[in-house]
Amino acid sequence: MNNRERMQAIMHYRDYDRMPVVSFGYWHETLTKWRVEGHVAPEEEKGYADNNVYDRAIMARLGFDFNWGGGVGGSSYLFPMFQTEVLRTEPDGSEVVRNGEGLIVKIKPGVVSIPAHVGTSLTGREAWEEMYLPRLTDCEARVNAEAIRGRYAEIERLGLPVCLSCGSLYGNIRNMLGVEDLAYLAADDEELYEEIIHTVGELCLKVAGRMLALGLTFDFGHFWEDICFKSGPLVRPSVFRELVGPWYKKITSLLKAHGVDIVSVDCDGKIDELVPVWLENGVNTMFPIEVGTWHASFDNWRRIYGKDLRGVGGMDKRVFAQDYTAVDREIERLKPIVDMGGYIPCPDHRIPPDAKWENVQYYCERFRKTFG
Repeated sequence: MNNRERMQAIMHYRDYDRMPVVSFGYWHETLTKWRVEGHVAPEEEKGYADNNVYDRAIMARLGFDFNWGGGVGGSSYLFPMFQTEVLRTEPDGSEVVRNGEGLIVKIKPGVVSIPAHVGTSLTGREAWEEMYLPRLTDCEARVNAEAIRGRYAEIERLGLPVCLSCGSLYGNIRNMLGVEDLAYLAADDEELYEEIIHTVGELCLKVAGRMLALGLTFDFGHFWEDICFKSGPLVRPSVFRELVGPWYKKITSLLKAHGVDIVSVDCDGKIDELVPVWLENGVNTMFPIEVGTWHASFDNWRRIYGKDLRGVGGMDKRVFAQDYTAVDREIERLKPIVDMGGYIPCPDHRIPPDAKWENVQYYCERFRKTFG
C-alpha cells in the first residue's frame, strides 16, 4: 500500500497495512532554530513550503510520511493581491503597512508575532466595488492548468494523497477586514456583509469547478478557515449556518459528483459549535483538532456525531518540548482514538520553536512501531 491508498482506506473504514505518520509542518522560527543546530540546510529553511521538495527532505529525516497541507488548487482569493506598501513609520521604528490583503497592520522591529491590526482598506461599499470586487471576479487565469498538471503528476508519482484546495469561505473575508471590522460590518451594513460572503462563495465554487473540469482524480477536498479562538467561533454559528453553510453545500455536492467524498477543513481554536454546521453541509473531516487550552477531543465528537465524522490531527505537539516519556504518554493516549477508525493522528498545529529535533524523530519512530 502507498500513502494515498492508506489514507483512502482509513477514511473509508477499510483495512490498511499501517497508519501513515502525518505532519502539519513547522513554524519558520522552528526551521531557523533547527538550521542553527545543524538539522536543516539553509536552502531548506528559505525554500520550505508544505509538501514541497524541501519539506519532503526534512520529513524524511524526521520520519514523517507526508504533510496534510500543500494541496493542488486554483486562485480563489484576491487576484491579484494588493501591492504591499509602507504607509508610515512610527517614532519607535514600527511600520504601518498595507499588506497583500488590503489589511493595515503595524509591524514592530524585532517582534516575530502576528502584526497588530490597525484597520482595513475595505471601508465601505465604494472601496468594495473599486478595490476588492474586481480582484474577486472569476477568470480563466485563476487556474493554471499546465502548472497544476505538473504538480499533480509529482504528487501522484510519490504515491501521496492528492488534495484539491477549495479555498476559504469566511476566513479570507476575516483576513481582508480583521476580526473587529468584520464584526462591525455585519451589524452596520448587513447587505454588504452578505454580498461579500456571496461573492467569495461563488468564486470558490467556480474555481473548484474549473479544477474538477481538468479531469484529475482527487482524494479529498480541503478548506481553510481559522475562524475560532480559544473560547469559540469568531462568527455566530447561526449566521455561519445561514449564510456560509449553503456555499459549503454547493461545493461539497460538486466534489461528490466527481467522486470526492472526503472533505476536510483547517480551523484552529475551539470549533465545537461549528462542527455540526460543517458536517451537515458535507465537510466531514476536522483538522487539526487543537488540544491546546480548550482540550479539543476527536473521541468526544465521534460519540456525538458517529462515523460520518472523520478527523486528522489531535496529537498534542507540546510534548515535543518535553522528553521521550511525554511522547510515549501521548502515543498511548492516541491508541483508543485510532481504534475508532476514520482518524489519522497528526500534530495539532505547526511544530513550534521549543520542539526538540530528537523528540520529533522519536515520536515518528514510536508511532511506526505502535501503529505499524
